[in-house]
Amino acid sequence: MIAPFGIGGAWNLNPRDLIATARGLTGISRRRPSQANLRRAVSTAYYAMFHCLAGTAADLLVGRRRSPAWHRVYRALEHGRARTACEGKRAMAGFPSEIRNFAERFVTLQQKRHEADYALGGMVYYKPDALTDIDVAEEAIVRFGRAGKEARRSFAVHVLFRQRQEGSSR
Repeated sequence: MIAPFGIGGAWNLNPRDLIATARGLTGISRRRPSQANLRRAVSTAYYAMFHCLAGTAADLLVGRRRSPAWHRVYRALEHGRARTACEGKRAMAGFPSEIRNFAERFVTLQQKRHEADYALGGMVYYKPDALTDIDVAEEAIVRFGRAGKEARRSFAVHVLFRQRQEGSSR
């Protein structure tokens, strides 16, 4: 049984496990994978990136995994806010290439996840394309992990918190 999410358990989704799950979905059947499996594979590749970012933020801002604060930071990451932060060209220019790469792939795969999960008409998914998306997510996660700790911490703050204008009281 999986421990419930919360203070008592150190539950979080491991990005490597999600990548393995996504790959598994492309090869479940001896025949061509179903559209449902290919869609879930693409979606799961994105979620590997999302949970990588959530875990990194919690680890680098709080550190202690079993603490209520760690879980709160992990759960604070919002898909839309993270996408908007990753799309900010000016702000992203200050980050190293590993993080910029991660941010670009995050935005692209989030869009593909939306299409896979919600665009039900007409779109056909193919195994080689799904595997490419999985490879892209995995490579972005690996490269992100190679970025310096302070750069990753700064990026975590960037995606979690809204930037206010200097002198603004709002």
